[in-house]
Amino acid sequence: METTVLFYAPSTMPRGWTKTDLWDSAVAIPGVRVLDDAEGSTARRFGVHTSGQTLLYDASRHLVFNGGITAFRGHSGDNDGRDEIVALLRGETPPRRGTPVFGCALFEEQ
Repeated sequence: METTVLFYAPSTMPRGWTKTDLWDSAVAIPGVRVLDDAEGSTARRFGVHTSGQTLLYDASRHLVFNGGITAFRGHSGDNDGRDEIVALLRGETPPRRGTPVFGCALFEEQ
């Protein structure tokens, strides 16, 4: 499994703006690649609109999970999204393939 965590990096903010304690927490996870997402270009390409939105693709590059992995904003621990991803990684079929995302909008509505 490959894991990438993207941090939205608006051009209006100073360089290094994304390098917060949350960035440090993500970097500390073994095997996780952490990158700046300039202007949210990658998020837009994948249809991500909310901070904390999580996508899981299978080996054939099919989207198998799209949702949140926290029970509420700022939560850490057991939750439906986490359970679904673990089930998928074990080759099981979860009851659904997505959960609500509790985060901030990444882009202004147009």
